[in-house]
Parts: sequence; structure tokens; C-alpha cells
Amino acid sequence: MKAGVPWRGRPRSRSAGESAPASTYRIQFTPDFTFAHAEAVVDYLDALGVGALYASPVLEAVPGSTHGYDVVDPTRAREELGGEAGRVALHKALKQAGLGFVLDIVPNHMAVGHDDVNAWWWDVLRHGRESRYAKYFDIDWDSGPLLLPFAADEASEEDHEHYRLVHWRRGNTELNYRRFFDITSLAAVRVEDPEVFEATHGEVLRWVAAGEVTGLRVDHPDGLADPGGYARRLKERAGVWLVVEKILGADEPVPVSWPVDGTTGYDALREVCGLFVDPAGEAGFTALAEEFGVPTDFGAVERECRELVARTILRAEVRRIAALVRHPDRALAEQAVAEVMVHFPVYRSYLPEGLDAWTAAVSAATCSAARVLDRQVRAEPRGELATRIQQTSGMVVAKGTEDTAFYRYTRFVALNEVGGAPDRFGMPVAEFHARAALREAGSPASMTALSTHDTKRSEDVRARLAVLAEVPEEFAELVRRWTAAHPIDEPSLNMLAWQSLVGAWPITPERMRAYLDKAAKESKVRTTWVDHDEEFEAAVAAWPEQVLAGPVAAEVASFVDRVVAPGWSNALGQKLVQLTAPGVPDVYQGTELWDLSLVDPDNRRPVDYDVRRRLLARIEDGWLPAVDDSGAAKLLVVQRTLRLRRDRPELFRGYRPLSASGAAGSHVVAFERTGLVAVATRLPVGLANAGGWGDTVLPLPPGEWTDVLTSRPATPLLADLLDHYPVALLVRGDL
Repeated sequence: MKAGVPWRGRPRSRSAGESAPASTYRIQFTPDFTFAHAEAVVDYLDALGVGALYASPVLEAVPGSTHGYDVVDPTRAREELGGEAGRVALHKALKQAGLGFVLDIVPNHMAVGHDDVNAWWWDVLRHGRESRYAKYFDIDWDSGPLLLPFAADEASEEDHEHYRLVHWRRGNTELNYRRFFDITSLAAVRVEDPEVFEATHGEVLRWVAAGEVTGLRVDHPDGLADPGGYARRLKERAGVWLVVEKILGADEPVPVSWPVDGTTGYDALREVCGLFVDPAGEAGFTALAEEFGVPTDFGAVERECRELVARTILRAEVRRIAALVRHPDRALAEQAVAEVMVHFPVYRSYLPEGLDAWTAAVSAATCSAARVLDRQVRAEPRGELATRIQQTSGMVVAKGTEDTAFYRYTRFVALNEVGGAPDRFGMPVAEFHARAALREAGSPASMTALSTHDTKRSEDVRARLAVLAEVPEEFAELVRRWTAAHPIDEPSLNMLAWQSLVGAWPITPERMRAYLDKAAKESKVRTTWVDHDEEFEAAVAAWPEQVLAGPVAAEVASFVDRVVAPGWSNALGQKLVQLTAPGVPDVYQGTELWDLSLVDPDNRRPVDYDVRRRLLARIEDGWLPAVDDSGAAKLLVVQRTLRLRRDRPELFRGYRPLSASGAAGSHVVAFERTGLVAVATRLPVGLANAGGWGDTVLPLPPGEWTDVLTSRPATPLLADLLDHYPVALLVRGDL
């Protein structure tokens, strides 16, 4: 056995498909990264210790799609990725390596458009109600044209304030349909109908039955008419590991009636990342935000943004729902529907489950028609009105909170993440332990994540930003000086820009420009995707070049030099915690090295696997890399932990917090599983300012312990245990 390579060559204890994977590695398939490209890196993923390849959608999609969520034909593998032959070849390579295959599926919607690429949709256009596919799409055949936003050119249009009346027309066929959020080119599918379920899932289920898919990830279940019923049908038909993209509120559980293994991990992301944010920094960031005129009442910002979304980009959906309310005043019915959805404490309720969330939303509404709406929904909890409002509340929350409020409430953007709670500044260690123990007891096979294709910024950007919470005064003074030299004339975007520049440094002007353009339009303060302020957009576009070409750039670089090492410490700490805590950890493509990506499409850039192969080969030969720019130290942590999870799964059971004694005890988070102890440094700036670990001790459970990362015997004295890396992964006995 090579030095520093534990358990190499041990037989696997799990066969693909028998249970949850030990871990997953998310791959974003595109026309430039196909099944063949994935097949070529299977050996690398195996060497990394991955349990299963976790694929973005691979069914036939809109030509050129870089994400695959715009499916046009669910009955075949996507030709641009290599088609059926390429898929089968990838499966064979994964099977030979002993890796599972987890597939992302999209039950809520399909892409529609002028190109006649979606045969089902065009058959409906040609034949109307007589089409055999008429029941496949969520079409409202009886109402007049729906009020939809600009940017749709599918049919005749009539201007109406900031909207156009848009409807599909072909001959005498006229369609009004439920969209995916505000995207008119994505039409909702009625998977609640058994025939539609079979038609849209038959091919994937064929792969499952053949043992070629060992797990499923369900996209956007909140858009379905009956998410629980869908989950039960899918679990019954597939029988594999099943996780859902359910964005939970901070204290919300997955509905108990859903037979799923858990979520896709945004709840764990909030908990893990919050561990490394110093709550003492909140006052400083709040003061800075107030000084610049950035709003600091998150509840108020969130309500304002949800109201904006409900009365603008989602007004069509509000009007459609209001037409179902048995109230004589249509305007009041619209007001009631909008108010209730704006005040949802979570994304949606699942009536008759989730009645508390529904009650809270109705109670917060002031419109008199809300009482009528409430009585009607309670009387018919599975009726069309209840179904429509539940399907739409998640859209209002997602568009209003994630895609608008998170770009306006920019006090401290490390907290502004999908599933996040920006008004909760950090995660107390005791609360983290309680939540981790709860996950182990209730959903130990739930996915955990730190970066995804949908996160607003990568895990390593968040880790560096967390350092700022330890130096709020210093950062505030720099932001004042930098803003004086290069202000953005919109306070929230200005705060976001400086934090993002520091978090993602070094960054090109092109990447920063694209990010700020998206952020400005998502915030909808000075400009939007459909109502442009060209002068403001031009000023924002010029900002990155002005900053990066001037003297401020040197100051930014100097400041980053001072926070980069603590940021690396945070990055390694949160990664080790995620990989060892309860749940099935996912590694987003490329993030096994440092990754300083921002929101998509920035986080979907190509991954250089040649660099990763070379570094991994050195690690397998016993190299212990320094914590430096190469990111190899993170690769070491990922590889050693993933291999341990895959080869010795019995170690990753149970959960017990461990506490350190000594002056620096608050700067460590540690826990025991079963014959395994994870140790991570937190708040590294404060630790350094206090003089380091000193005589702080972490009492270890009985027995002799070895650090898997360094292959050294473990000592309870943290100054010795963490002298090489800010993290340690201990197992009982020798390697």
C-alpha cells in the first residue's frame, strides 16, 4: 500500500442500485461535454472515490441547450450528447468501475417553440382538443388569452402597460397554458395523469429497470399538481434512491407522506456554510449597509419583491387563479390571491398536509376576499383552486425571494443562497449539531451540497466572504474608499459588486460584467430583463474595466492577499464537514479544487480534468500538498474522505458532537460518527488574533486514532493535530 493512501483496493461493500450512493459527483452535460467526455473521466471519478456520477438532464432537449432542462422529447437520450449508443457506453464504463448513475429528471415542464422540435406540442397546435397529446399539457382551453410578459413572440400581441396579451394560435387553435415560472417557452406537463406519467417517464424507467440508473433527482416538485402522489408513483415504479429539489424553509421538514430519501441539499448548505460565519460581524455589516442606503429589514424587502413579482411577471397566473375564486369582485379576488402567496412562510403547502403554512399565509392577508379564498380551499383541499394556488406560491417565493430579494438585500451576500436565510447571520455550533443529528435520525440518505448549478456563488467564494464577517470594520473602510473612486449608482448593486469582486478575485472584466448585468436585472431596481435602463446598464458594464484597470485594483488584491488563507481554511473546513456529516454528499463538477465561480452561466464553465488528474496522481503517490493556490489540499480532503465513505461506509453512521476545552475551544467544530472523528477550524482570523490553539484540547473517544489526511497518529492537542491542515479526519486504529 502506498503511503498516505488508505484502504486502496479494498472490496466495495455496496453494489450499485442496492442503496443510496456513498457520494455523488455532479456533471453538467452540454453539446461540448457529452457522454463520451464523461466516459473518459470515469477512471478519474473512480480514483477520486466517487460513489455515483450525478448527471444533469440527458433526455432530448432544445438544440444547443447548455443545461438540458428544456426537454422536447422524453422518449430518447439526447442526440447532441451521443444518443442512445453514447448513453449505453457510459453506463458500461460506470458499471465496470463500480460507480452508480444518478439522473436528474424534469417532470414539471417541456420546452415549446416555433422550431417544431417538440412533436407533442405541435400536434396539439395542429389538432387542438382532438390531439392525442391535448391532455399532456396543462392547458386552459376555456379562458381568453392570458396576460403574459414581454419577450414572447409566439403569436399575436397587444400591448398593455408592461405586458402583452400573448397566446398561441395556429389556424383555429388557441392555447393558454401554465408556464414554468415566467418562462413562456416552457409549458407545464400534467404528470398527475397516469398516461402522461408513463409517456414522459417510460424511457427513464426502462433504464432503471435495466440497472442502468441507480438514483433519481427530481427537478422542481413544487410545480406539480400533486407532488406527494407523484413521488409515491415514482418510488413504486423505480425503487431506487430518490431525492427531490425541495427548497425547505429554515425549520421546514419534507412532508412525511413523501417516500423520498431527502432533498438535493440546500438545507445542509445553509447549515454547513453558516458554521463559518462569525455572528459578531452582523452589526458592522448592518451599519455599513445602512450608511450606503442598502435596506436591512429582510422581511420588508422580501415582501416588497414578492408583491412586485405577483403583480408583474406572474400576474397571468394570479389572474387565472382569481378566476376560480367564488367572489363577485374579480379585483378583490386577485388581490387576495396575491396577498396569500406573498405571505407564504415556505415555498408551498401540500394540502391537506401543510395546513399550518396555509393558515399563516391567509392570516397575514388583509384583503377581505382572502376569507372567501380560505373557506373555498379548506372545503376542497384537492380542488383546482387549491392545486393552482399551491403550484404558484412556489413561483412567487422563488422569483420574489431568490431571484429578486437576494439581489436587493445585499448586506452580506454569503448568506444569500438558495434555501438560505439572510436574516440569520451564521449558524451556532450547537444548532448545527442538533440539525445534523436530526438528519441522521430522519433522513440519513438525503443529499448534501455546497455548490450546485443553481447556487448564487460557489462554496469557495462563500468561504472567503465568510472571512469578512471577522473583519467588518476593515472591509467597511475599504468599501467606503473604493466606492468613492468607483461608485455604482444603485446602493444594493454597489454592495454586491465589492463583495463579489473580493470573493471571486482574481476575476476577468468579462466575467464580472456578465455577473453584474444579471444581478442588476434580477434585482429589478434600476433595470430589468424586459424594461431596460440603457444608460444605467452601460455604466454598470463599464465598471469592471474601470476598477480592474485602475489603482483600486491593487488595493483589492492586497486585501484579498490578507483574507485568502483564512478563506482556504473555511473552504477546507466546510468541505470536510459536508463530506463527513450525515447525508449523501455531492461534489459539483470541478469543485474538488478551489472554484471561485459566480452564478450561472459562470459556474458552468469547462472543467480541466487533466490538471486534476495530475494532482491526484501525486496525491496517490503520497504527496501532502500545502494549502496554497493550487487547490491540491482541497483535492486531498475530497479524495481521502470520499474513498473512506465508499470503502468503509460503516464509519459514517451515528452522530455525536465533540467539544474542545481551552481558550480557543469555540474555534473548532468536531463530531464523532462510528469509529470516525471529523475536526474543522472555524473563525480562523479570530483564532490567529487570539494567539492560536495554545493548550486547547479536543478529548477523543477511547482508542488510538490516525489522521487519514496525513497518516499520522492523532493527538488531542489541537496545536499538533491541526499543524499541517486546518482540518483532520480521524479513524480508530491504523490505516
